[in-house]
Amino acid sequence: MPLYEIKAELFRTLGHPTRIRVLELLQDGPRPVHELLAEIEVEASNLSQQLAVLRRAGLVRSSREGATVLYSLTTADIARLLHDGRRILAALAADQQDLLADLRDSAASR
Repeated sequence: MPLYEIKAELFRTLGHPTRIRVLELLQDGPRPVHELLAEIEVEASNLSQQLAVLRRAGLVRSSREGATVLYSLTTADIARLLHDGRRILAALAADQQDLLADLRDSAASR
């Protein structure tokens, strides 16, 4: 499979709000499912499905501590990717604000 297709699959995996939120929460370290459920407003079955997708993609891993299942990121690179995504979104928003200001200025000068 070509690398660009593998990258596309990674971004498709990241293309779900619940999965992004899970990854954001796991940036601070391993979390049990009940904590993830308390932070994310989805049904337990939906969260379970999204965690399974993230596990299959190799983005998170699960481990047991007694009866508790903990989830964690497989690599710190995932946290960096999320950080870079925020940085890109902030730059895009700033560009849009600049464009909006330019449009307002040109409308006011007419």
